[in-house]
Amino acid sequence: MPSLRLLRFDHAPALLAFERENRAYFAASVPDRGDQYFAGFEERHRELMAEQEAGLHFFHVLVDDDGQVLGRVNLIDVADGSAELGYRIAERAAGRGLATSAVSEACTLARTLYGLTSLRAVTTVDNPASRTVLTRTGFMPAGELLLDGRPGLRFVRPLAGGTGSAGGTGSGRKGR
Repeated sequence: MPSLRLLRFDHAPALLAFERENRAYFAASVPDRGDQYFAGFEERHRELMAEQEAGLHFFHVLVDDDGQVLGRVNLIDVADGSAELGYRIAERAAGRGLATSAVSEACTLARTLYGLTSLRAVTTVDNPASRTVLTRTGFMPAGELLLDGRPGLRFVRPLAGGTGSAGGTGSGRKGR
């Protein structure tokens, strides 16, 4: 049974394998991370872990029983009780409801563990699967925008009664 776990240093090899195996699949619906992402992966992973430790972001991996990464769900740019949600699921795991369950669990963690009161998300209009996941998990459309020149939608989700401690108030870089 897949489980959502907070990203750790030792997830790096499985996370890199996940990103490499799914690069073309992801690039069909979101901007490609570029060759530099893969060339500098270890250093970037250390930076992300430091940013997570500082409370700027909360990175999660969805792993199977063998420790292979099936997806990731990130809460980035934590500030003022809010964060931006981003997620991606491996091609081999798509269509099984994993994105919906992982995003739903991340929303619960955002409220109960990190003390957040709202989340934001964006997707392109031509990504119906992502729009479906967002609406199934309680996100509501909140406007239009352009994402890398493509029509997109902004979504928001209020989280009732945050009880944890989010830490940090800064904003970090996008594109986790």
